Amino acid sequence: MTIKIKQFVLLKRPVGVPVESNFSLKTETISGDLKENELHLRGIYYSVDPYMRGRMNGAKSYVAPFALNEPISGAVIARVVESKKSGLITGDFVFGQLPWATEMVVDSSSVRKIDVQIGKASDYLGVLGMTGLTAYFGLLKIGQPISGETVVVSGAAGAVGTIVGQIAKMKGCKVIGIVGSGEKEKLLKDRFHFDGMINYKSKDDLVHLIKNACPNGVDVYFDNVGGEISDAVIQNMNFQGRIVLCGQISLYNSKEIPMGPRIQPILLTKSILMQGFIVSNFTEQFPEGLAELSKWVKEGKIEAIETIIEGFENLPKAFIDLFSGKNVGKMMVMAKDIAL
Repeated sequence: MTIKIKQFVLLKRPVGVPVESNFSLKTETISGDLKENELHLRGIYYSVDPYMRGRMNGAKSYVAPFALNEPISGAVIARVVESKKSGLITGDFVFGQLPWATEMVVDSSSVRKIDVQIGKASDYLGVLGMTGLTAYFGLLKIGQPISGETVVVSGAAGAVGTIVGQIAKMKGCKVIGIVGSGEKEKLLKDRFHFDGMINYKSKDDLVHLIKNACPNGVDVYFDNVGGEISDAVIQNMNFQGRIVLCGQISLYNSKEIPMGPRIQPILLTKSILMQGFIVSNFTEQFPEGLAELSKWVKEGKIEAIETIIEGFENLPKAFIDLFSGKNVGKMMVMAKDIAL
């Protein structure tokens, strides 16, 4: 038996901001004859994430780059079409790092079954997936917020930022979110109850805006953005503040490394901790994080927000739109021919 599928490959490595011509949609035929422990899956939700931009370069990093003319892969929620694995049956939902393909045959060890009684399937790309774990471990293990402290989050209306802000509020902190539009400011205020919002596109001096929003200074800065936004926040950090270095989306498409202020004197004189991380640093603690996040979702203490683009063919566009801030919360693509 053969299966006709569509898949996206990386055709050319992007220079600067990716464009749709960097990708190619190809039709392929794969074997549907399953071996023991294999699964035939159909993709439902496909995650697009800023870190994937780094994988499109040829340079070595903490994760291997995408190969040219080979399928792009990322976090995918799929449904089992056929199973040769005990414990997985047709209709089950699974999560894994899977190719951008409409269907796929994989070894069952590459995916894990998800429980849609805890949260909806798409939550496992967001609050109950790597996004939620990134927010949980970055804030609580590195930022270590204390009730009454001020936490500033850049990219605050994004997938990680919205969860960071909600957890910080649960811990009794004052939370200030940095975003790029009035609509996102309203979202943070009305839906997530942030204590203050800053629009970095304002013509006012950003250092001054942060100072006004944080009259007692910044104790924890969760940095998803980097660049001039982070330069301004660091100017307002308190003694023994903590900087959680999660992402640098403002720099991912730079053709050369920009020169910024020398921050070491501030880190030194204020005894500031600045620590970068990737979520896999905490792999052994994932059960703890997932248990807490699942509990908070069930109790309604954390609310997930998603931007879902319909249509498998729109994957490249959705990914590109990340870099102009067109998403709120978790951005993903849903295969439009799937009825849930």
